[in-house]
Amino acid sequence: MTDLLSYEFMRNALAASILASILCGVIGPFVVTRKMVFAGGSMSHSAFGGMGIACWLGLNPLAGALAFTVLAALFLSAAGRRSTEENDLLIGVLWAVGMALGIVFIHITPGYVPDLMSFLFGNILLVPRGDLVLAAVLTAVVTVSVIVFFRGFVSIALDEEFARSRKMPVKGLHTGLLVLVALAIVTLIQVVGIILVLALLTIPVAVAREFTIRFTRLMILSSVTGILLCIGGLAVSFTMNLPSGAAIILLGALLLGAVKAFRFFRK
Repeated sequence: MTDLLSYEFMRNALAASILASILCGVIGPFVVTRKMVFAGGSMSHSAFGGMGIACWLGLNPLAGALAFTVLAALFLSAAGRRSTEENDLLIGVLWAVGMALGIVFIHITPGYVPDLMSFLFGNILLVPRGDLVLAAVLTAVVTVSVIVFFRGFVSIALDEEFARSRKMPVKGLHTGLLVLVALAIVTLIQVVGIILVLALLTIPVAVAREFTIRFTRLMILSSVTGILLCIGGLAVSFTMNLPSGAAIILLGALLLGAVKAFRFFRK
């Protein structure tokens, strides 16, 4: 392990793994409890449109992803007053349009274009230092925001009607939570890519929920699980020459299956 850490790309990958795991623990429980998984998927896929436009303009693709995911979060928040059927329709449209925009703008971008597969499936071994700094800033913003508004976020996640009866700013909390999910998605895209973001947001939480339902413990256990999955997936990826993002997710699926099997046979 010491030999591996002598390489800068491995140190960057390890740092990105830790940041991603913290985000999994901090924001993942809210995504799962509030049933925002589908909305998170639409935001992650809309990020591809921002990446495509950023490549066309000669900018950092991650900056484009950040702009588009935040805009998608604000759009979904504004659409939140509609019926469930209309919301699902808008989420599906946003999902498809984001991917289509990304494909079109990457196609018309002249000259060298970054590998499309690295956007979709991630490559944590290629995370540059500049993107790592941005990921650290986003992780700090998300973590501090969740700590400050923790009671409000937990209230709307568990019982929105109760929060409204207590005169809490439910609409503002919902919008803020969506924006924080968008910021988390931008960081996670570097680790597992656009396609697999939802898995990294949900699998550590699913594993942690087998042992606790209290929010604080759930967040801590989800973060620890995410760290173990990311480091384990990195090791598997490096030794077996497999895509890092896919290795992390498959390892998580195996862990979740093992935990559920253990709980089943224990009963």
